[in-house]
Amino acid sequence: MTTDTTSAPAPLPLLVLGQGTDLHTERGVECPGELPSPSDPDLVARARAAKAALGDKVFVLGHHYQRNEVIEFADVTGDSFKLAREAAARPDAPWIVFCGVHFMAESADILTSDEQTVILPDLAAGCSMADMAAIAQVEDCWEQLAAAGVADATVPVTYMNSSAAIKAFTGRHGGTICTSSNARTALEWAFEQVGGVGLDGTGTGKVLFLPDQHLGRNTAVRELGLSLDDCVVWDPHRRGGGLTPEQLERARIILWRGHCSVHGRFSVDAVEAARREIPGVKVIVHPECQYEVVELADEVGSTEKIIQTIAAAPAGTAWVVGTELNLVRRLAQQFPEQRIAFLEKNVCYCSTMNRIDLPHLVWALESLVDGRVVNPIRVDPTVAGEARAALDRMLALPGPTHKD
Repeated sequence: MTTDTTSAPAPLPLLVLGQGTDLHTERGVECPGELPSPSDPDLVARARAAKAALGDKVFVLGHHYQRNEVIEFADVTGDSFKLAREAAARPDAPWIVFCGVHFMAESADILTSDEQTVILPDLAAGCSMADMAAIAQVEDCWEQLAAAGVADATVPVTYMNSSAAIKAFTGRHGGTICTSSNARTALEWAFEQVGGVGLDGTGTGKVLFLPDQHLGRNTAVRELGLSLDDCVVWDPHRRGGGLTPEQLERARIILWRGHCSVHGRFSVDAVEAARREIPGVKVIVHPECQYEVVELADEVGSTEKIIQTIAAAPAGTAWVVGTELNLVRRLAQQFPEQRIAFLEKNVCYCSTMNRIDLPHLVWALESLVDGRVVNPIRVDPTVAGEARAALDRMLALPGPTHKD
């Protein structure tokens, strides 16, 4: 009799964006209330009036991937953890309107005071990557790692792009959170907890990296010197993750089978086409891209690093950029003296990030003016405490911890 290691457990139900209710995941939820019409010519004036009426009581955060119509009203722009830190640094603002996605608003709620309320203009603004690691799946994975005898030698490292529940899991098991800027530092710290990286073959400790396999692989191989053979991928939809006990024993980094639906689209063919078509072009991509794409790029870095690199480049420089299209277009507008193009031929917006539009922002702001708080994001106190423990470990790491 043989044991089937490939059959998949029953898949988790998926909710259509904007339909159904599941506030504990990044999946689609209902957004109650009467929204202004997108064709309303007074939307900009209404947003300005509502924001002016609220004054210092409201603090609007805008992620780099937001539309320009929303970024116009942001008090601060940035990446996810930078924005959460900015919210925590404004304790006098009782309302934080987070123009981003669900996991970002959760992080802001964890880091801000109990007197502050974080508001997400559209509850259906989630993250497909974060949803690729449900807490039940991750806890099942850990149980199977324990059964295989490797859990005690494994430290979880979780990317910021994850739900509060996954961050709490990481906190409970002695792990840390990382951003795309400090993933190397976080992995080095994690390996130190279990004997070091050990490139000479002496290392036996492991890291479970959640939920983006590409950031984990790129960091482990390109920055820590591990090999591709040191990496295995845990597939939550296959029994035992699709791995044998021997594979788990040999592995140094166990990558969760997750990815960014935007950055995962960039291809080797697109990089090669850009080099053929644009003389002297430089390719810069986000580390959430596939390993083969990152290997061909001239520069690799977080969203903030992409912005800083292009801002510092000489006039006349030609770039193709592998990240979300809203940001690439904004960079092209901000730096017209450079030639800036999008790496992919097809449109590549973050569809869930784009659910935060001007009608939703106006609705959230006008509701506050009327004394109604809509779409508050509140993380369970126990979950928040455990997640905060993992975030605090990250804050204690050296280097660019909060420059995501």
